[in-house]
Amino acid sequence: MVLVPAYGIDSSQVRRLFERREAPLRTLAGTADQVARTCHAMSLRFHRGGKLVVFGNGGPSTDAQHLAVEFVHPVIVGKRALPAISLTSDVATLTGIANDKGIDEVFAHQIDYLAEPADIALGLSSDGNCGNVLRGLREARDRGLLTIGMVGAGGGSVAAEPGLDHVLIADSPDPRVVKEVHVTTYHILWELVHVFFERPGVLPPAVMTG
Repeated sequence: MVLVPAYGIDSSQVRRLFERREAPLRTLAGTADQVARTCHAMSLRFHRGGKLVVFGNGGPSTDAQHLAVEFVHPVIVGKRALPAISLTSDVATLTGIANDKGIDEVFAHQIDYLAEPADIALGLSSDGNCGNVLRGLREARDRGLLTIGMVGAGGGSVAAEPGLDHVLIADSPDPRVVKEVHVTTYHILWELVHVFFERPGVLPPAVMTG
């Protein structure tokens, strides 16, 4: 047994903490084709004038805000800003809808009034079983938006929902690990969308905008 100096921690425990995160990241890497298809579909929607509409509960609600600002205000100099909104940012709207229509409607109601068929809806759920995330994705699907579920554990009801365009699963039952994999995933989405924008011939010329 090797102890980490000054703390008395078994280094094998530290290794296990890292290993717990390796498997879901390897699984994500194994779905590279699906991730690439998701990013290509997103880039097409952005080129056609669509925006990203992103939402989630609890911890994923802050991920929704993080993801929106990544697109609207890129931290990497020279990268194109792209339109995105988080449906979790307006507390007055969220609580008003929840009070009047119930918590399950907080995202679907906003999508109904704020989203257009050209847009992208991305719902985040640590276990895939958040009722309001599923309702939001259903509303988006029925309105013709590109639908993306980013979920954890086994994918839950979001992964089982028919007709969603893309579901990306962080394959871990641990919500902390799921969050870490989700952060990696949406940074990859951001980066690959910009790759499609920047690489000539990847997107049909007829779709390109200034």
